[in-house]
Amino acid sequence: MEAKLGGDVVHVSATSKELAKSYGWKAPCGNLPAAYLTGLLAGQKAKKLGLTEAILDVGVGQPLAGSKIYGALKGVVDAGIAVPHDEEIIPDEARIRGEHILNYWKRISETEARQHHFSRYLEGGLTLEDLPKHFDEVKAKIERG
Repeated sequence: MEAKLGGDVVHVSATSKELAKSYGWKAPCGNLPAAYLTGLLAGQKAKKLGLTEAILDVGVGQPLAGSKIYGALKGVVDAGIAVPHDEEIIPDEARIRGEHILNYWKRISETEARQHHFSRYLEGGLTLEDLPKHFDEVKAKIERG
């Protein structure tokens, strides 16, 4: 996006819904892995338009280090777009791949509790054990274009 007196100009956009529609993402779209992949997709689109740098505008609030917005930022940076940031705010690779979600799944032993907490994953036909691998597959599809 570019700020102009007559109104902002959006050069590229990406939404997490595109992950399922175009890349086969089976997990919910509101988690950290989806945020990273959406950022990666936005970065890839920006590169195709010849854009090489961007600035992250998080608004007036200050998100927590490691949050989804910074996961998306990491995706944009990994796509090759230069964005000024402090590396300490970026979530670690294990969280980006969804390993924290898998670890929580493993800690919950009750079937009923698993169904309640992970119903949207299961509805998509994804077993939680496959989440990191599925993330890697979708990431590779986005990187190939």
